[in-house]
Amino acid sequence: MTELSLLALLFACNGAPILARLLLAGHFARPVDNGLRLWDGRPLFGRSKTWRGLLAGLAIGAVGAALLGWGWGFGLVFAFWSLLGDLLASFIKRRLGFDPSDQALGLDQLPEAVLPLMYASTVLSFGVAHVIGLSIAFAALSLAISRPLYHWHIRKRPW
Repeated sequence: MTELSLLALLFACNGAPILARLLLAGHFARPVDNGLRLWDGRPLFGRSKTWRGLLAGLAIGAVGAALLGWGWGFGLVFAFWSLLGDLLASFIKRRLGFDPSDQALGLDQLPEAVLPLMYASTVLSFGVAHVIGLSIAFAALSLAISRPLYHWHIRKRPW
């Protein structure tokens, strides 16, 4: 049950920015990097990484973990690591020349799963095999649901 709960929490933290975009339209959509460009002329993270999304992810992580019985503090830290993984992936994608929302298989899914699951493993006492297995499950499920979410106009891209 813990594994399914962790996957649900991962999806909640990562889906919260999308839900916030849909519910709040253009409101509070200030980019985290404030448009900063680095030595390569590309944005630090890109316009799709917003404060609205970060705050939504943190809030949903805290509430979701509390509802699952792990406490809001666990959820806040779990969400922080997941969102940091997403920012790290965006940073790497910009350096590799990918535009915001371009697909980078693995890079789009793994950092946002591995980092929070490594944190969870220290709190909930499970091993590296669980971190790897849950990260792969998260990546596979993310890819499986992306196209339907795109067709339902929830995601902007089919990946």
